[in-house]
Amino acid sequence: MDSQTSQPSQAPQSPHSFQVDLRGLVDLLSHHLYSSPKVYLRELLQNAVDAITARRAEQPDAPATVRLYAEGGALRVEDSGVGLTESDVHNLLATIGRSSKRNDGLESARSDFLGQFGIGLLACFVVAERIRVVSRSARTPDAAPVEWTAADDGSYTVRTLPHEARTEPGTTVHLVARAGAGEWLSEERVRSLARDFGSLLPYDVRVGDEVIADLPAPWDRPYPSPATRRVALARHCHDLFGFTPLDSIDLDVPLAGIRGVAYVLPSAVSPAQRAGHRVHLKGMLLTERAEQLLPDWAFFVRCVLDTDSLRPTASRESLYEDETLAAVREALGERIRSWLTGLAAGDPDRLAAFLSVHYLGVKSLARHDKEMLRTMLPWLPFETTDGRLSLEEFAQRHPVVHFTRTVEEYRQVAPIASAQGVGVINGGYTYDSELIEALPSVRPGTVVSELDADTVTAHLDAVDTAEELALSAFLAAARAKLDPLGCDVVLRAFHPLSVPALHLDDRAARHEQARAEAEEQADDLWAGILGSLRGSAPRARLVLNHLNPLIRRISSLSDPELIGTATESLYGQALLMAQRPLRPADSALLNRAFIGLLEWATHDPGKDDRR
Repeated sequence: MDSQTSQPSQAPQSPHSFQVDLRGLVDLLSHHLYSSPKVYLRELLQNAVDAITARRAEQPDAPATVRLYAEGGALRVEDSGVGLTESDVHNLLATIGRSSKRNDGLESARSDFLGQFGIGLLACFVVAERIRVVSRSARTPDAAPVEWTAADDGSYTVRTLPHEARTEPGTTVHLVARAGAGEWLSEERVRSLARDFGSLLPYDVRVGDEVIADLPAPWDRPYPSPATRRVALARHCHDLFGFTPLDSIDLDVPLAGIRGVAYVLPSAVSPAQRAGHRVHLKGMLLTERAEQLLPDWAFFVRCVLDTDSLRPTASRESLYEDETLAAVREALGERIRSWLTGLAAGDPDRLAAFLSVHYLGVKSLARHDKEMLRTMLPWLPFETTDGRLSLEEFAQRHPVVHFTRTVEEYRQVAPIASAQGVGVINGGYTYDSELIEALPSVRPGTVVSELDADTVTAHLDAVDTAEELALSAFLAAARAKLDPLGCDVVLRAFHPLSVPALHLDDRAARHEQARAEAEEQADDLWAGILGSLRGSAPRARLVLNHLNPLIRRISSLSDPELIGTATESLYGQALLMAQRPLRPADSALLNRAFIGLLEWATHDPGKDDRR
């Protein structure tokens, strides 16, 4: 066998071109890339504006006009831009993914243009079955006008026209609506979309005779006074977002080419709610739902701005996450932070109005920003045993700043701690415990201590040893009654006198209680595992107030059964006073104690004697 025939052929293979199903591509655009058919008008405006920008780069005095005419399910868009030659038409309009901004030496100037992805007129097939383009080049004045006609089946034709068909450079795009899409090409809808997308475009854009661009932007216009400007921006916010803001914040970042305004929401929103901001790119509306524009803590504002530096995604409906966006996010966050600092320094009334609604957002910021925490110390409100105070005021009153980590713990100890002169802050709300623990870092010398059941008990006065010994039988009966519930009984003397008993526990005690309950309900294997986890965690305790007249009467009882019923009643009442959630065992105990007391109260000793 010939050795040459045994080797694979080394002949070069001819490359093959991808075949594109235009109808499939249109379906992809309309159902996956773009969120709505309305983007077709943005693409038309984008092409027109970019064509004008390209012409003015070479002819600074060239006209800059865009005209839109809608009638009878058809749309005509005329621009005075750079125009196209026949060669341009073949290379650009009929080639997917190629952008004119990559050609003719314009690559270095691409930042001047809106569109950079080469999708272009294909977006129009979302609403149109046929596109006709008539264009005359400004770069080749002697070139004849050219007509490009495309159908949604992927076919197109190109022909040159007589010179009189278009005497001036520029481009006209004609659309004919596809079945069911006529409403998108109606004059009313075209006007509405043009206003939405093009209100900040720097050129003369009109639908019929109506001017669309509304320049300068509201935040750049001159006003007679700051108050007049504030009113005008509030009106703009209401028209744009549907609410009247508490205040407005200028967003001016020259290095990033950003101008705009942030509007402060008049009502509280959840920090988890993603804000939607309006972003214009070189005057053209890019998106109304830019979520990543601001830091997460700035959820209390809605922004509208114009930029020439941020990069859009391929759909041009959101921002590309890159280093530039990260830098812009930080810069805009700094503007909002400076606004808060300015209010704290010079306008306490407006700051108080803001914090009454959005204190949660400021607390979120202060967690990570020591300077902001230092600035906001006199203003941020906290729930304390002295009323609603700032951390600064509370720290001035108390040498030790005690706090609880949960609302339940605070409710347990607040009345008693206050009566003993111990100041306590409720750290159970969002961000509060973190801010309290950060207090020494911005207020040197401040002592912060978490308050637990042991600390509270230590502040209560001990009962005389002889008196406690005399009540040993009573205490033994009470402890025996509550021991199955994982609760000890302690006798102390404290104020206020009206509180007969106090239920105290901490997270360790609750954890041990939950473990014990799970062990009771588990099978042998899990019971053994849970039993091995039993630790020396402190148990909950019922602190009886020896100064309370009711406790004194109960402690004098001699009937162990009645002592047990009374102890259960005190335990249940203490749980309710602490607003603790009741376990099934606690609910059963309350019912049992209530019925037992009723039986005791209605018992007739004489009836027993007659038997």
